Amino acid sequence: MKKKIFFLFLVFILPLLCHSSILKITVNAPIHPVTSEYIRNTIDRAEKENAQLLIMTLNTPGGLDTSMREIIERILSSKVPIAAFVSPSGARAASAGLFIAIACDIFVMAPGTNTGAAHPVGVSITGQEMDKTMEEKVTHDAASYIKTLAEKRGRNMKMAEGAVRKSLSYTEEEALKGKLIDLIAKNEQEIIDYFDGKTIKKFDGEEVVLKLKGEDIVDIPMTARQKFLITISNPNLAYILLMLGLLGIYFEFSNPGSILPGVLGAICLLLAIFSFQILPINYVGLILILLAIGLFILELKVQSYGILSVGGIIAMVIGSIMLINAPIPELRPSLKFIIPVTIGLSLIFIFLITLAIRAHIKRVYTGKEGLIGEEGVARTDIDPEGKVFVHGELWQAESLEKILKGTKVEVAEVMKNLKIKVTKA
Repeated sequence: MKKKIFFLFLVFILPLLCHSSILKITVNAPIHPVTSEYIRNTIDRAEKENAQLLIMTLNTPGGLDTSMREIIERILSSKVPIAAFVSPSGARAASAGLFIAIACDIFVMAPGTNTGAAHPVGVSITGQEMDKTMEEKVTHDAASYIKTLAEKRGRNMKMAEGAVRKSLSYTEEEALKGKLIDLIAKNEQEIIDYFDGKTIKKFDGEEVVLKLKGEDIVDIPMTARQKFLITISNPNLAYILLMLGLLGIYFEFSNPGSILPGVLGAICLLLAIFSFQILPINYVGLILILLAIGLFILELKVQSYGILSVGGIIAMVIGSIMLINAPIPELRPSLKFIIPVTIGLSLIFIFLITLAIRAHIKRVYTGKEGLIGEEGVARTDIDPEGKVFVHGELWQAESLEKILKGTKVEVAEVMKNLKIKVTKA
């Protein structure tokens, strides 16, 4: 009997006692798989805690279409009301950020913010923008999507469509006047004060009365894992990790047994691969970078007078530019970053290759091979055999020509039985 009461307590009573407050998250990054996971996980938590409201503070330039649609799908199915708050002043909810904000139950902007510029931007496998036909298809699809969201939420469909088709951007005053947003607020407390006691209509038609007065605002930060993923998803960092990884692996193969460069290179390469799971990678660009490394290595074997090295630098620059196939600049490595890194690493590769070539062509100074070319003095007449003093040692020698005692000689060949063949120096 006690077990049944305890079970009923856990299932029915505890959720009421844990009745939460107002949850708040801050999205200050592009929209990609990490931010998508963060938002969706927080909505799950808000539902479990029976929260009255989830406030999502947005400051984003946009991002990936797939991640945006994952977020919107979860927002529309949420049992907890969600408010999008474009904040602080100077922030924006551009491109994918506008779609997400319109999908929310409540759309609020802070003074000095803007939203819009939602025209879809796509790039082909070559890294160039899409052709007109494909661009029109994607634009029509995005316009229809945002019109559906705006209509269901009772927002201005024409303004929403204009942001997609004409890349229009709106200030908070323009958005409020056009009924694209619900309120201009300086902070979360103003949102709570305004919407307390008001009835909102969910996406499925259900009406919910908001009871927000006196509720605490609980900030939900990213987990340590999500913060780490956000850090390495920086395209510039992902790119430098790839370059350092390739350099370390190359150095390890060039100098087997070094260990440290190989270990560090493998770690950097794995971190780069991990970040590429977040960023949209163009594999043609990656293959071009690997081709560049191959050309640098081939320079060791082929006397191309620098042609292979130049080709490697060109392939690395082009591959680096094409590497991350993202619709917004914030998800692509900066050209000002790519060119110095590419040229610097190319010079490092060429320097290492030059050292290897010099080592290969350098004269041997040890062993039998080290004697060849050494000069000495004949201690006896050599006709055809005799003795010579070479490299601080007395050697039995032979020669095809007669060499008189005291004549300077040069070692031409090291023969068997500790005998050398010499010629006149």
